[in-house]
Amino acid sequence: MSYIREALGARELLSNLVLREVRGQYKRTIFGRLWSLISPLASMLVYTFVFSFVFKVQPAKGNPSGLDFYAVWLLCGLLPWTFFANAVNAGMSSLVVNAGLITKVYFPRLVLPVSAVFSVAYNWGFEMIVLVVAIVVVGGFVWPWLPFVLLMMLVLAVFATGAGLLLSIANVYFRDMQYLLGIILQIWMYLTPIVYPVSLVAAQSDRIGGIAGTPITILDIYELNPMLHFVAVFRTLLYDNTWPMLPDVIACIVWALLAIVAGTWVFSRKEKRLAELL
Repeated sequence: MSYIREALGARELLSNLVLREVRGQYKRTIFGRLWSLISPLASMLVYTFVFSFVFKVQPAKGNPSGLDFYAVWLLCGLLPWTFFANAVNAGMSSLVVNAGLITKVYFPRLVLPVSAVFSVAYNWGFEMIVLVVAIVVVGGFVWPWLPFVLLMMLVLAVFATGAGLLLSIANVYFRDMQYLLGIILQIWMYLTPIVYPVSLVAAQSDRIGGIAGTPITILDIYELNPMLHFVAVFRTLLYDNTWPMLPDVIACIVWALLAIVAGTWVFSRKEKRLAELL
């Protein structure tokens, strides 16, 4: 508890680090913060062409919203995933990037990965505002669900923070993590129903049946992916305009709590040697 109190006491340092990251991220660029929108929009155009036009992936219409726009459906899952991937990457590299600061002065090192996640969340907020406006323009009625969307954004940020804390320590000990994580996230994305509906996996799972004669199916294993539940919750709220399934919400909260507890526990025990290792 003393470690948590010490970290909470560094709120001013945390806010200054976040402001530094936010202000410096797009310094001396022509488009500035618009780059945070251009990247997901470019990805949306590519995925929409490949999966909707070429492969003819057709997710179900929003129920009860009635929305039938693949690009909007895609963004409802792509933006939460992009935030998670960027936040984990930023959190993982935060200690190594700030090695000079760590070796010169003592402060709660926990604020470094947390500030990295917060700075990514700042951009994510702008992206989600644009998405909400787009949903309203195409006929969605998202306003009643916005408070719960904000709550789930917080839950996802907690999950990303916990993962970032764990990986930041791992990156100090094993610098290969920065290269390995890129591969893991690329595979992880395609194992998450972002560019395709989960119904396609369910159909193949039903066709194959139990694995090696067991009652365990491919879908059972597939649903162990925590990001599957986060994507499902955001899509249900934003695209379907209705309450998400309770098991998905519970899964998101449980994964977030497990990640932040494990991340804080590991970080607090390895923090003392960071200056020596860096």
